[in-house]
Amino acid sequence: MSTTGSVRKKRKIDLTAETFDQLLGWLDHDRDRAGRKYEQIRASLIKIFWYRGCAMPEELADETIDRVAGKIQQLATAYEGDPALYFYGVANNVSLEYLKRKHDLSMPLPDDLVEDTHELEDEEQAYQCLEQCMSSLSARNRELVFEYYGGENGEQRKIDRRKELARRMGIGTNALWIRVHRVKKVLRTCVSECLVGRQSHNGSDGPLPV
Repeated sequence: MSTTGSVRKKRKIDLTAETFDQLLGWLDHDRDRAGRKYEQIRASLIKIFWYRGCAMPEELADETIDRVAGKIQQLATAYEGDPALYFYGVANNVSLEYLKRKHDLSMPLPDDLVEDTHELEDEEQAYQCLEQCMSSLSARNRELVFEYYGGENGEQRKIDRRKELARRMGIGTNALWIRVHRVKKVLRTCVSECLVGRQSHNGSDGPLPV
């Protein structure tokens, strides 16, 4: 099987054959060299998204490639310079959009993160404080919490999802739990302090702290 054939087979997001051929032609006139460059660029994109704390580096790499491919006709005639640099510029925009989307999504309240949330008002305030405290984490730690606690419900699904997360991070499930536990301790302290601050403002005319 040719290099370009194997590359095409690895793509999870389908490109038309014509667009894919144009993309390879833009990378290099020699098909084999173009295929190798494509593989190198995609591998670099995956690393970029992983180092930036994105939980789906392969999917985001493919999204980046799709965006570049969507402009291939203009790029082939107007762009000057190393094509890889253009991919990396698009990847920067994709990663920023992804992290913003993830931050905007709600997530389940982790068990034992805060206490005494049986009352609806307390639980709502806990979620507000959790969102505030999540925004103070680093991008990588924020993604770690989202991935560990988010997703589908069901005990087995949680176990499978966390095993897959540990595999992607290259660590064991125990090491993953330790990392999450450390981040959760920071969150627990932050949420508790936030709730105390909000409760101290109950009954006052001033706004609650944001």
